[in-house]
This record gives sequence, structure tokens and C-alpha cells, in this order.
Amino acid sequence: MSSSPRPPSNGTPPPPSPGRSLAPDLARGFMLLFIALVNAQFFLTHSETVRSVADQVLVLVQSTLVNGRAIPLFSLLFGYGTVWIMRRVIDSGGGWVHARVVLRRRGWWMLAIGLAHGVLLLPVDIVGAYGLGLLLFVGFLRARDAVLLWSAGAVAVASAALNTLLGLGGALGSAPENAATAPAVPSLVESDFLAACAERFAEWTLYTPVTLLFVVLPPLLVGMWAGRRGILERPEEHRDLLVRTAVVGLAVAAAAGLPDALVTSGLLPEPGRVALTSLWIVHDLAGWAGGPGWAALITLVASGLTERARARAGRADASPGPVATAVAAVGERSLSCYLTQAVVFTAVFAPYGLGWGAGASATVAAGVAVLTWGLTVVLAEASRRLGLRGPAEVLLRRLTYARVHLPSGDRRSH
Repeated sequence: MSSSPRPPSNGTPPPPSPGRSLAPDLARGFMLLFIALVNAQFFLTHSETVRSVADQVLVLVQSTLVNGRAIPLFSLLFGYGTVWIMRRVIDSGGGWVHARVVLRRRGWWMLAIGLAHGVLLLPVDIVGAYGLGLLLFVGFLRARDAVLLWSAGAVAVASAALNTLLGLGGALGSAPENAATAPAVPSLVESDFLAACAERFAEWTLYTPVTLLFVVLPPLLVGMWAGRRGILERPEEHRDLLVRTAVVGLAVAAAAGLPDALVTSGLLPEPGRVALTSLWIVHDLAGWAGGPGWAALITLVASGLTERARARAGRADASPGPVATAVAAVGERSLSCYLTQAVVFTAVFAPYGLGWGAGASATVAAGVAVLTWGLTVVLAEASRRLGLRGPAEVLLRRLTYARVHLPSGDRRSH
């Protein structure tokens, strides 16, 4: 039985931990820049996005290292975070049943927040996919390490096979006459906000389980495994693994993503439909290597920053520097910052906003993305200095822990 105090029964969540590990927050904060770059490009609804050498270079780099790599990293960090939440509940006197209740409530509310985000702002939503994944796979937190890793591998193989089957099947089929001009997401060109919301509801309903299966689930399970071992919290104990993961993961992501990036940037001529589809399938599948690769690299950077700060200041709680601290503040408020990005992009790119999505180039979209991310860095750092949490994090925390009671007889620590 745990000697920690029983969580209060009045709906107050467990007290925060005495300190946060820099690596997960730094990774989330930095990857929100990647998310911003991807989502800003997603809002572009025309085909003439590459018009200059600057556009070509931008698209080449982004397609190789960013697109399809950020969400797998976020998924890994989300799986890692579920282990941390479970430990908090257990350390506060709860057991597995109580932890499962808390995590499932969190999953339901994330699904609801994702639905609102998807309908009002952006149908390709990751919050709902994470909530759905938590609801369906919370039981894996009790599975053995081998089960987690084998399950992640099996899901990855099945998802890759299905993705290939559907992609090549569509490429071999007849193309619609307006395939070259039709937007991938109809809601993006809808000029009426309410009509766009109706479109986005249908799109979100489809994209959420698809995103879970094809992007989120394998790294989420790997993240649960990594969370058990504290790999991001204790990088000094896992340095060899982190170095190998960073080198191999990013090398695979870059090598597999480069051919598609060369075509997308216009540096190589577009091949036939089957070859083109094969290139983007390989590109997207390599994201499962790129996500952990980025996570490992950022963890090593965070470890180096922390060690140097401690050596300079001579104390364990030394700041890693103003830039790293500000980016980590974004990661600590990642849900609020993610939603803020969607609000800005909708206002700038949507037809019922400024309408830039119909004519902006890739470079202009990237500029909006970087400025928006920079805005969230400023706001997050200001909130950190004022001792404020992100508003979305506060809401989700209150909803998750409201009316959650420790079941009698379930105080065992597993």
C-alpha cells in the first residue's frame, strides 16, 4: 500500500510534482513549430504554392524533415504522459482502477475538445485522435514491455499494409476529372462559416479514427514503453539508446522523405500516379522513425543544456537558458498553444477570414506559421512568469478530476 496521502474527494486534483523534466516540454514546444508549419500549408487551397526558389527550398526541407514527423513525436509524448499521469494517481494513494477512471475521463474530454476544435476550426485534429486512443488503449498501460512493443510493431505493419492497399488502389483507379483542382478538404473552400462547420463535422468524424490508426497508435504505444523506463526524464541513463534513435530515426526519415520532397518542391518532374502515390506512402510511413528520432535528439539537447546550466550555476535547479525555458513553457501549455494556432490560421487563411488560403505561397504560409508560433512563445513565457497554466490545460484538468473519488479497497500501488 502506498504511503502517499489519499487524493481529496472534493474534486481537487492531486498536487503537482515538485519539478518537470525539461525534455518532454522542450520537445512539445519545438514540435508545435512543426505543427504550425504543416497546418499553415494545409490551409492553402490552390496548386500554385511553389513559385520561387525560396518556396522550393522551404518545401524541400519541410517535406523531408517536418511533414509527417511532428504528429508521431507528439503521439510518443502523449503515450509517455499517460504513464506520468498514472504514476501521479498511484503515488497519491490510488490504484489501477482509480488511474483508469482518471485516464478515461481525460480521454472522453479530449475527444469532446477535439470535436469542438475540428468542427469550428480544423478538421484534421489530433486532440480527438489522442482522446480516442486513450479510451481504446488505456489497458495497455498494464501490459508487459514485450506486449507494448510487439503490439506497436503489429499495428504499424497492419497500418502500412492498409495504407498501401488503399493508396495504390486509388492510384490505379480512374481519377475524377477535377482531381487536379479539387481541394483535399472541401470545408477549406466553403465561404459560409456554418456550412463549413457542417462539412468539418463529417470530415472530423472520418479523419479522427484514420489519424489514430495510420499515424498515432504505434508511437503512442512506444511512448508508454518509454515512459515506464523514464527515458526522457533520465537521459543520462539511456544516452546510447537516445543517440542511436536520433541518428537512425532521422536518417531513415530524411532518406525516405527526400524523393517525395524533391517532387513536391518541383525540383524533380512529377512521375505517374502509381509512382507518386508510392513516394508519399513511403514518406509518411518513415514518420514513425522520424518522430522518435526528433524526440531523442531534443532529449539529448535538453540534457546538454541542463548539464551546462548546472555546471555554471552550481545547483541542480539552474535554468537551461531563456530560449529553452520559453520554448518549454509552450510545451507545458501545448494544448492551449495548439488551439491558438488554429484560431489564428482560420482567421488568416479561411474564406470567411482574410482568405489568404486561396492565394498565398508556401513561403508566406510558413511566415504566418513562424510568427504565430512566436506569438505563443511570448504568451507562454509571460504565463510562466506570472505562474499561470494554459487555459485549455486548466479546463481539461478540472474536467478530468471533477467528481473523481478514490474507490474504497483500491489503494494498492501496482
